[in-house]
Amino acid sequence: MNFDFQNLKVEELVVTYGLPILYALATLVIGWIIVGFINGIAKKALKKSVPDVALANFLSSIIGVLLKVLLFIVVASIVGIDTTSFAAIIGAAGLAIGLALQGSLSNFAGGVLILLLKPYKIGEFIEAKGMLGVVKEIQVFYTLINTTDNKLVIIPNGELSNSPIINYSREPIRRVDITIGIGYGDDIRTAKDIMLKTAAAHSLVLKGDNAPAVLVGSLGDSSVNIILRAWANTDDYWTVHNDLIEELKYKMDEAKIEIPFPQRTVWMKNDN
Repeated sequence: MNFDFQNLKVEELVVTYGLPILYALATLVIGWIIVGFINGIAKKALKKSVPDVALANFLSSIIGVLLKVLLFIVVASIVGIDTTSFAAIIGAAGLAIGLALQGSLSNFAGGVLILLLKPYKIGEFIEAKGMLGVVKEIQVFYTLINTTDNKLVIIPNGELSNSPIINYSREPIRRVDITIGIGYGDDIRTAKDIMLKTAAAHSLVLKGDNAPAVLVGSLGDSSVNIILRAWANTDDYWTVHNDLIEELKYKMDEAKIEIPFPQRTVWMKNDN
């Protein structure tokens, strides 16, 4: 916009330059109020829909910045400034920032998806990226997991949002599978009966429609492998699992049923 004051009268100056500037100032003031109002509504809506407060504040700040940039472009166009260059500069800056923060943006997008879709929550026991543990914290860029031996694992959300996740805590009940091998000379029916009665006698094993079941799984190289399937509440899974293994060992020993283990016979050759 070129200002040529020498060839213009006062009235022309006011009409040519004064009125657009006044319109621009009015637009700036009113637009600033509207932007603040819209940003306030967006912030309240985000806090209700997004459980993470930091993420909600971050998203609302991004919305506010974008609205303000749009407002300044509108004001500049009212004054008469060519906004094409502004758009090009903003586009180039956005591209440069996107390339520089490609990994961080991927983690941020993954964090948004995790917080919105909730494939896991804080306190749930999950398996992801080869790690087993309890979710301690879900941040915007990373998820913190405590392993069973109390190690803290920090996993980028970008990787978690694009890989399989096993959530062991989401369902109310879980099935406990225990396989025990018995000798080929032992009676299968007796072993099955012992396993079924042992599971049914446990106070934490579910009954009714989820009653325990026993079946022959396979004929191994040195044992007949029998599978016990019992259901328990998710919180009781490991208690039931460990109790049944210990109790079944005692019961099998009492019934004189052999639980084979791998053996190897070695022949020593003596030339003499």
